[in-house]
Amino acid sequence: MKADKSSVTRKLKIVKGQIDGLLKMVEDDRYCIDISNQLLASQSLLRSINREIIEAHLRSCVREALDSDDKNSKLEEIISLIDKMT
Repeated sequence: MKADKSSVTRKLKIVKGQIDGLLKMVEDDRYCIDISNQLLASQSLLRSINREIIEAHLRSCVREALDSDDKNSKLEEIISLIDKMT
C-alpha cells in the first residue's frame, strides 16, 4: 500500500471506535436519528480513507504502470473500482 499507513491506521481506529459506539447505541435502544447520524459520520470517514488510498494508488502504482507495458490492466482495475463506487 502506498498511502500513509499511519494516517490510514489512525482513521480506521477512529471508525472502529465509532462502530463500537454504534453497537452500544443500538443495545441501549438510543434514538434512531442519533444512531443514523453516527452511521453517516462513520460512512464519511470510510469514504475519506478510501479516497486517500485510491489517490495514493493513482499517484504511484498507476503512474508507474503507464510508463510500462502494464497500463491496460491498471486502467481496467481503476475502471472496475469506479463501477463499484457508482
